[in-house]
Amino acid sequence: MPHIIVEYTDNLRAKTDVRELLIRINSVFIARPETFPVGGIRSRAIALTDYVVADGTADDAFVHTQIRIGAGRSEEEKKDVCDALFHVMEDYFKDLFSERYLALSLELYEFPVSGTYKKNNIHERYNRV
Repeated sequence: MPHIIVEYTDNLRAKTDVRELLIRINSVFIARPETFPVGGIRSRAIALTDYVVADGTADDAFVHTQIRIGAGRSEEEKKDVCDALFHVMEDYFKDLFSERYLALSLELYEFPVSGTYKKNNIHERYNRV
């Protein structure tokens, strides 16, 4: 954990390097290894082709980011990472935001202590360092 899911309207594809955005998002978590072990970070983006924004009469766009984390982080740690991630989103999309109608949103979902199952040997690579 964390898992980051970026949903974005496909009318942003021509002016968006989604992989670059995911790298910037991951860097927020990588900068906090004591809170979010690097080997657990997963990010992905989903281009939405079927959507309606507002009344559907304009070529509006949106980017919605979900952060899914395991239980156990403090409120301060959660706020810190959400603030940093939203800043990354605002910075990444600042030029587009000035050119077109665009909505940015971010939500954090914390899994309960029970109910998640994980097996991951990627951590071993980072623990050897």
